[in-house]
Amino acid sequence: MQFSVSTYSLSGLVGKNGVTEKDLIKIAKEIGFDGIEFAEIHTPENKDKIEYAKELNEECKKHGIIPVQYSIGADFIYGSDGDTEKEIDRLKYEVDVAAVLGVTGMRHDCTGGFRDEDAKTKGFNEALPFIVKGCKAVTEYAKAKGIRTMMENHGYFCQDSDRVEKIVTGVNDSNFGLLLDMGNFLCADENPVVAFGKLKNYASFVHAKDFHIKSGDNIAPTDGFFTTRGGTHLRGAVLGHGNVPVFQCLSTVKNAGYDYFVTLEFEGCEEPRMACEWGLNTLKKYISLM
Repeated sequence: MQFSVSTYSLSGLVGKNGVTEKDLIKIAKEIGFDGIEFAEIHTPENKDKIEYAKELNEECKKHGIIPVQYSIGADFIYGSDGDTEKEIDRLKYEVDVAAVLGVTGMRHDCTGGFRDEDAKTKGFNEALPFIVKGCKAVTEYAKAKGIRTMMENHGYFCQDSDRVEKIVTGVNDSNFGLLLDMGNFLCADENPVVAFGKLKNYASFVHAKDFHIKSGDNIAPTDGFFTTRGGTHLRGAVLGHGNVPVFQCLSTVKNAGYDYFVTLEFEGCEEPRMACEWGLNTLKKYISLM
């Protein structure tokens, strides 16, 4: 396996000491990552997004790091003024961006970040046909450009393993898969080990993420924590420092035949560069023991 890092993990550096989003590419290489995942890209003013994507690709070549993945938000239910077709067209443009970035995979959300209680017009079963339609249309477009698309267990409404599986099997296209994030299942109060065991054969990409977990029976600290769907308290952790069964989840997908990039995703309170360095060290140690 090779290791990449999400720009999201290092985003806390942007704006400090003159660091730009483009500088994260050099920093990721200096830390020791083989590849980089772009979690959205933030186009400077007075610059075209496609033009900026080309600059990022050239920066990757300059520093000898592989642009692996492009991850963006999407919502086939309420996004683009609730117009599914309009949202599909928007995502097709993002596929064009992904192609210029030079990545081989693009992850998009399906329903943004809303929770079940926020879905006032559609429950999951009602929303499913719209989600499947959107994912299928986007992946058919991406296929011609050599881009594999995928959803992630992300955003509460589409986070449970059962719901994720219904979407992937509903799309039923070899070009569409799943970005498995071991930490995100906790947001839906699901055991990551159980979820990885169920979904391992759908994995197109893998996020390694850790959380500190506190029971909802206890009062959470005032700062740094957020709550899961069922009220458990989570805080982002340096990989290996938290409570997520990272080693077991990685072993599960590796034993299922996954041998592509593993992206480190850090969203804790620690200094980002140090946290990513420590996380990479942990990943290398875990893989060496498998």
